[in-house]
Amino acid sequence: MTRVWQWNRPVTVREVLEDLQQERSIAYTTVMTVMDNLHQKGWVRREVDGRAYRYTAVSTRAAYSAALMNEAWSRSDNPAAALVAFFGMMSAEQREALQDAVRIVAPALPGAPEAVAGDKAEEPEEKKAAQSEEKAVSGGEPGTEDDFPADEAPPDSGR
Repeated sequence: MTRVWQWNRPVTVREVLEDLQQERSIAYTTVMTVMDNLHQKGWVRREVDGRAYRYTAVSTRAAYSAALMNEAWSRSDNPAAALVAFFGMMSAEQREALQDAVRIVAPALPGAPEAVAGDKAEEPEEKKAAQSEEKAVSGGEPGTEDDFPADEAPPDSGR
């Protein structure tokens, strides 16, 4: 699947084989079997192209990853605890990516405040610069998130 996702276009077994053979020795029939299995499982669709098939991914790698995470989370007997444990395993970069993702989807969530006409959502870098400038001017506010490291939120902060 990685090769199909990387190319983001219909691929043949021969193309996948030639790419894989740059790293290791592998038989054509092995690649053909794997591609057929992916088709049988519904991960790729295929179209006849001459005497061969061209395979195309049914979903993106991101959508596949999201589905795996959702499936694992939905099987938990305590979803909140599972999320807390998952967040605890994240690196600083992953937590930042999560915060960016929440900023993106938050306006679309039910109950989210409507954007005012003409308002433009700040880009993450612009927002960080504005917060840094605000802290420098005000010296920070006691009892706010300014008192906590960037990767920690104060109690009851909603994060």
